[in-house]
Amino acid sequence: MSIIESNDLHLYYGKHEALKGITMDFNEGGITALIGPSGCGKSTYLRTLNRMNDLIPSVTITGKVTYKEQDIYSPRTDIVTLRKQIGMVFQQPNPFPFSVYDNVVYGLRLEGKHSKSELDQIVEESLTAAAVWDDVKDKLHKSALSLSGGQQQRVCIARVLAVKPEVILLDEPTSALDPVSSGKIENMLLELKDEYTMIMVTHNMQQASRISDKTAFFLNGDLIEYNDTKKMFLNPGEQETEDYISGKFG
Repeated sequence: MSIIESNDLHLYYGKHEALKGITMDFNEGGITALIGPSGCGKSTYLRTLNRMNDLIPSVTITGKVTYKEQDIYSPRTDIVTLRKQIGMVFQQPNPFPFSVYDNVVYGLRLEGKHSKSELDQIVEESLTAAAVWDDVKDKLHKSALSLSGGQQQRVCIARVLAVKPEVILLDEPTSALDPVSSGKIENMLLELKDEYTMIMVTHNMQQASRISDKTAFFLNGDLIEYNDTKKMFLNPGEQETEDYISGKFG
């Protein structure tokens, strides 16, 4: 059963149509990669799934996005709750200018959780799941901004994990990082993919083929192809997909 679906989703920036009727569904668990050249709509699409585009004044959206069969664009949707259930990790690490500990518990404190023993446990569990506990366990009360870029990104992932989302959206989470840090994050995502539904935008074909279960190829605001990753990379169904994967454009 699918956990998120979009149906005939169109998005306009002013008069420019950035998404042209995208219909997709995502099953529970696993990693889906969204690939395509710059400006093709993949990050825009990702941001429609937890209403991040609401923050842009000129945006108009038509069609439907449902999470667990509920219309997320309904006026009754509580956006704070939605973004807790569908967390987001951005391209650039964006820790708050607090300690590592306060970064991870930020969302929990907003929910009214203040028990130190409970928070301590969730901090350790979240940082361990984000594969960064060993790096930061002696620096919990130092600024998260003092960490390396790769460590900062994993702390940001721990911050998302701490509030127990069901879906994690990742917008090119390793593109600002060195290969070693990228590899650590890839390994961590593979470890987590049975527990969370992950949807990841990536420019990196090798990364998509290495870690995703399904891949969707976007081009000029259209969804060209959506299939199992192995099938898509070995035997794409559309000529444009083949041209992109083989490096003829992009």
